[in-house]
Amino acid sequence: MRLFFLLPRVPYPTEKGDKLRAFHQITQLAKHHEIILCALNDGTLHDEAIPVLKKYVRSIHIIEISKITVFFNILKVLFSGKPLQVGYFYNTASARKIRKLIEETKPDHIFCQLIRVAEYVKDIPIPKTLDYQDVFSKGVERRLATAPFYLKPFLRIEYNRLLKYEREAFDAFDNKIIISQPDRDLIPHPEREKIVVVSNGVDTDFFKPISRAKEYDLVFTGNMGYPPNINAAEYLVNEILPRILPHKPDLKLLIAGASPHLKVQVLKTDQVTVSGWVADIRECYAAARIFIAPMQIGTGLQNKILEAMAMEIPCITSPLAFQALKATEGEDIVVARTPEEYAQHILMLLGNPEKAANIARHGHDFVLRNYSWEKETDKIDALIR
Repeated sequence: MRLFFLLPRVPYPTEKGDKLRAFHQITQLAKHHEIILCALNDGTLHDEAIPVLKKYVRSIHIIEISKITVFFNILKVLFSGKPLQVGYFYNTASARKIRKLIEETKPDHIFCQLIRVAEYVKDIPIPKTLDYQDVFSKGVERRLATAPFYLKPFLRIEYNRLLKYEREAFDAFDNKIIISQPDRDLIPHPEREKIVVVSNGVDTDFFKPISRAKEYDLVFTGNMGYPPNINAAEYLVNEILPRILPHKPDLKLLIAGASPHLKVQVLKTDQVTVSGWVADIRECYAAARIFIAPMQIGTGLQNKILEAMAMEIPCITSPLAFQALKATEGEDIVVARTPEEYAQHILMLLGNPEKAANIARHGHDFVLRNYSWEKETDKIDALIR
């Protein structure tokens, strides 16, 4: 079949969750289908993006969205009733280009990633699949609790608009997929059970145990410009570390990932390193004794946890991130609910290398058994066929 893949971002490099998911879905589906890739781009295109993606797709069409265009997109959407998440990416010039591409390439099926670009294709009479991936409305609702007072009115408006749009998008697509069952249960539609859960996978040939000297006790990774990661980094440094340092004053924490927000940059201390972008994130995982992801807001399955587990690093996370994982608490991964619990678990694992190694082994085996890109993408293949 010929598939038209519509994405809000160019899926390379894979430093963000949506790009990682789209890239691996494309590489797997390309084994059996002809793929036309159409991606919006509001930033600088990576030099390797086109050469890498060309290996898997028949043709690539990148639609540039300038900062000026984005500004006017947002102005328009303020009065349209649609979410900012949708308005940011939508404009009539891009819509004309996408419709023309679809007319010229005559795809058998349209695959649309995220509601951000659903507006472009929701009325086109071709079989369509929507990857919700995450539940944006719930993510915004969770941000409300910690947002500054001046942002709360805007977030409430966005939350209500997202609820409505996520419900409407459901009826516009033949198939719907999402990253986890807890996320599916949050979609505001009475027939949400029809959404197929398609988890992420892990490239276990790439993310595998590496033997090297440990420079850090803890590591936290991710796109450090993303609000849930910013929030988790602040929680880690401001709430958890003060409960550990009296017992272990020489503790070292690495916060690694692209685009660190100013709120993350100011967390640097003698104990805390903020690296920014790294060429090979595996080195960061391997350099630490424990991976920690104290997620307090956001939705979806955390790729960073899967990667760390695949590399046989013992992991500690929050109930929020744990619920999508479907692992065994205390055996495959450690779960903490308060800053005090995080501190206790960290000190326990640092002081008990045998226990830490046991959790790391169980976590590694769990990921190998349950998170395969090929197996998960086969579910998409079955839907579109």
